[in-house]
Amino acid sequence: MVSSRSDRKIPPTPTLRFEGALRRRGIDLIAGVDEAGIGPLAGPVVAAAVILPQGYKPRGLNDSKKITNEERREDLAAGIKSGCIAWAIGQADVREIDLYNIYHAGLLAMRRAVENLSVRPDHLLVDARHVPACAVPQRAIVHGDALSASIAAASLIAKTARDAMMRELDRLYPQYRFASHKGYPTQEHLRILKELGPLPVHRRTFAPVRVALGLAPVQRTLFEFKI
Repeated sequence: MVSSRSDRKIPPTPTLRFEGALRRRGIDLIAGVDEAGIGPLAGPVVAAAVILPQGYKPRGLNDSKKITNEERREDLAAGIKSGCIAWAIGQADVREIDLYNIYHAGLLAMRRAVENLSVRPDHLLVDARHVPACAVPQRAIVHGDALSASIAAASLIAKTARDAMMRELDRLYPQYRFASHKGYPTQEHLRILKELGPLPVHRRTFAPVRVALGLAPVQRTLFEFKI
């Protein structure tokens, strides 16, 4: 039996439903918060916080992971930056990732992004987490980058900001091709890591990097792979 179009599950797209519910309670300045760079073997984890004006939703806004065209992501991020009330990024570097682990480093980057906003938000909408040591009321939304326009906007800004950082690393270390794989454990990156060894920008607590250093792995990434 062939399913009709109406039977097929349509992936959610970000809306202002969560933001609207808060604004009906008199809460106006709502910041979406998300991060990028949990899975890579190299480079920082980067978070963004974005406050959208009421009713604002740029055409084509979606979770950054669902927008595979890099130029399209850059265009959307530029539109968000020019149309939002405020935006900021925060990051945790490789040293902090190795010291605190990637989960807590991601939370640290989120907190820094919120603290870097030029306008203090009244409320946070966060992708699946709670920002620690933050006095602003907040709500964690599972799959928030696919459901909330504010979180999706933060996802795009975090992703494009981190990609720009990885392109800069590519200029410093062209043989590692960071502009291509952005530090993620692609087959290309794993091959280069095995042949040339880790750089100071590699996360030394991640298993493939430790193996390349001749050390026992102590932290796993979000992926399974072999060198």
